[in-house]
Amino acid sequence: SIEEVIGITRLDHISGSAEGFLVDPLINIDELDNSHPRERLEYAINDRIASKSMVAADGSAIAMVVIPKQLDNSILNLALEEEILAQIKAHHLDGYLTAMAGEIPTDVAQMRIVLRDNMIFIPATVVVGLLLTWLLFHRIIAVVTTGVVTGAVVNSTIAFYVIFQQPFNTISSIIPPLLSALTIAALVHFYNALHHASKCGLSGKKRVDTALAQIKRPALFSALTTSVGLASLGLSPIPPISMFGLTSAAGVFLIYIIVIYILPPIFVYFDRHEWHTQTSGLKLMDWMVTKLFHTGIRWPKTVIAVITISLLALTPYITAIKVETNLQEFFKTDHPLRTSTDHIEKKLVGTVPMEIVLSTKESEGLISPENLKYFRNLQQWLEQLDSVDKSLSAADFIEEMNWGFHEEDPAYRVIPDNPNLISQYLFVYDGDDIFDFIDQDYQNARIALNVNVHGANGISQLMMQIEERLNATLPKGLEWKITGAARMFADQEDLLIEGQVKSLGAALILIFVLMLLLWRSLRDAVICMIPNLSPVLLIFIVMGLFSISLDLATAMIASVAVGIAIDDTIHVYHGFTHRVKQGISPVVALARTYHLAGRAVITTTLVLCAQFLLLLASSFVPMQHFGMLATTGLVSALIFDLLLLPALLILVFGKPKAPKPKKQEALTT
Repeated sequence: SIEEVIGITRLDHISGSAEGFLVDPLINIDELDNSHPRERLEYAINDRIASKSMVAADGSAIAMVVIPKQLDNSILNLALEEEILAQIKAHHLDGYLTAMAGEIPTDVAQMRIVLRDNMIFIPATVVVGLLLTWLLFHRIIAVVTTGVVTGAVVNSTIAFYVIFQQPFNTISSIIPPLLSALTIAALVHFYNALHHASKCGLSGKKRVDTALAQIKRPALFSALTTSVGLASLGLSPIPPISMFGLTSAAGVFLIYIIVIYILPPIFVYFDRHEWHTQTSGLKLMDWMVTKLFHTGIRWPKTVIAVITISLLALTPYITAIKVETNLQEFFKTDHPLRTSTDHIEKKLVGTVPMEIVLSTKESEGLISPENLKYFRNLQQWLEQLDSVDKSLSAADFIEEMNWGFHEEDPAYRVIPDNPNLISQYLFVYDGDDIFDFIDQDYQNARIALNVNVHGANGISQLMMQIEERLNATLPKGLEWKITGAARMFADQEDLLIEGQVKSLGAALILIFVLMLLLWRSLRDAVICMIPNLSPVLLIFIVMGLFSISLDLATAMIASVAVGIAIDDTIHVYHGFTHRVKQGISPVVALARTYHLAGRAVITTTLVLCAQFLLLLASSFVPMQHFGMLATTGLVSALIFDLLLLPALLILVFGKPKAPKPKKQEALTT
């Protein structure tokens, strides 16, 4: 799995001789007996290629660069790092290992935290769900079912990554706690319906059928809206986010199938006793529900005005949101990865690789003196930038050959003016390193940069500076492009914004269409969307207020939140409209709906929030942000469902009007 290893025993060193120049390994392990360690140290420090990149200027550190064949699988990267560490230990070098940094150590550090968090949070999420299920229903079958179904949903969904051979990474690691929470929330609606049917004196199949009749339709549309919110992330141009959305959406449908089609026969057969009401916790929930929706009914205009004005007053904070991803800041300041990166950048060079690729259609065009001198001038300009620690190109090797050929005279450490001499140098050069920077036809070359900035915005600014310089100075016949890990990382900022707009827009449109299909009324669809757009707005306000950047983790929050938040609205609105169609007055319909569904709405929110709040204990910053913002969205959705929604409903439907008397009856009277 390793493409190449670069170290001081494998690096070409060009030196002068009476007959020309020699190319030997910088440290020749076959001739160690002929030199003293101090001599070797001085030799390495003075090497132009190795200085500051492979050897610290003061000689206190040396580096080894390991280049893997691929970087797209976090689990394989973890295994690779473990193997490297095992080799270091086997060669008795572990006592000298001071720091590891770069793309793989960063990815592995994330994966280690995520795997550790999942080992803690997934069981903790399930335990919290089981505990709340017991406290609310005191039903052994409900507790056992919750544990089994949660495990089945999570394991089956993660299996999609194996089936479709997709890499498991830090983004996909959010799936287990997310689906655990959604599974338990869906089960609570089912248990609550069974509890209500039991209170009506039903048992066995009649109890289960009654419960299903109450939740089946809203559960279907809840599954559809949640899956749409998640599946909208499939429009993201960033593959890990896209895979996360599509896989999570499949998991939501699996939850629906299990709860609606697999569990009912089990409860018909095994659940025969009455469901007893646990008064303490449930009465408190009923009191909270009653207070909130009564406030909305009594002062609807005031409630709507206060909420609207409050959101508008806080909306300017949204402009403070920065689109920025800095993988170093995903970790706490004392995390080994951050201290290792700081150590390497202090002793050696920046750990972020960037490359400028230059090409020409002319055969051997890049080894002309003019083009090689342009390379050197560009490199000198680059190394004056604060964000660039070192640059390396084929021009460095040509200068070293010229220097060595002239018996290491410093005056000849330049690009020669004679193109034939350059061709001769390359003909007699018997090393390999130069061809890491230029191809054999001398038509494509690269300038490798060691960059010390880690934020995508900082990298983008550096690229803009380089682009302006290249556009202003590039010789005729040459083409350029900027590539490397730094370029890929910076480009994802634009992809994040594009993906956020596409996924959130698609989620809102598709959910609105589903509301139209469910209620078959434009008015009803609009009413349902209003209390669920507000939590999304509040999430962005919180991000701006607490300086939480829009990054790989938080870019998913809005689409996830809008899909989850509307579930409770569907259950409430379905119960309300069903009663109104039966001729019940809107006020009474609201009271009865919230008495039945309000408890389930609060319960599911408590379950989801309790599980998402566990993520705040993570040492991985994106996981903390995901937990905090998800909880913010859910709590605000609950308040809007219990306060804003009844206010809207009472204004739209109003009180029942007495029928007008017919004209003849009025005259008679």
